Amino acid sequence: MIQIDNLAFSYGPKEVLKNISMEILPGNIYGLLGENGVGKTTLLTLLCGLKKVQSGSIRVDGRDPFDRQPSLLADQFYLADEVAPVHAKAIDFAREHGVFWPNFNLDAFSGILAEFEVDPSQKMDAMSAGQLKKTYISFALACRVRYYYLDEPTNGLDIPSKSQFRKALMKYTPEDASVVISTHQVRDLENVIDPIIILDRRDVLLNASTAQIAEKLYFDYSTQINPDALYLEQTPGGTVQVYPNATGEESKVNVEALFNAVHAHKDVVKAMFHTNL
Repeated sequence: MIQIDNLAFSYGPKEVLKNISMEILPGNIYGLLGENGVGKTTLLTLLCGLKKVQSGSIRVDGRDPFDRQPSLLADQFYLADEVAPVHAKAIDFAREHGVFWPNFNLDAFSGILAEFEVDPSQKMDAMSAGQLKKTYISFALACRVRYYYLDEPTNGLDIPSKSQFRKALMKYTPEDASVVISTHQVRDLENVIDPIIILDRRDVLLNASTAQIAEKLYFDYSTQINPDALYLEQTPGGTVQVYPNATGEESKVNVEALFNAVHAHKDVVKAMFHTNL
């Protein structure tokens, strides 16, 4: 379990995160959403220990990730948005680096690469950007760790590869893993992320499961306009509307519409979900 309490971080005078508090629980794939510059990547690098908390605390199973304890490093994986084109065959890279993760499985790595249709004997610095990203995704998932921090993993992937990524993510991550995915491509991951965290500048606007969201908000796809809509978007078939769920009726959460509704009515949504940060 990850516990974040009153976290703050700045780049010089520029304050990025302020008084951030939340829990990240095992067995979930969290979607970390937010506009550019709100601190999503910063939060991921703090979680994995690449940066040091300036105020407040992060505890991963009671440990400070910045202490860089080998036992924690061996049980986490941070995948950056931009990945390095190493001068080595993919299979050799996996053999050489997989030893740092006790649960790494070379057969799984080869199997995921095959699903992505990437040749493991190809040198990584000769790959296209998409092939390289798929190689790193395959390696990350083959490590079988408990904590995954994935920064924009679908950037650079074509449409079939995005589908393959979703399937591999569900198939190869351990059941007790905590996965945090920062993304702008919400439609790529809408069917796999749950719970959803929405960051604002120096704040958390929402941290809730889709069940909790559907209990509080109703997502309407009809043509009849609701005057209480927090967000409304015209579509070719009618509208997508988000408004308070006064009747308790179930609806399918539209993550993109949710994001826009939250940003349009920040205080309303925070009060609705009792976010007190």
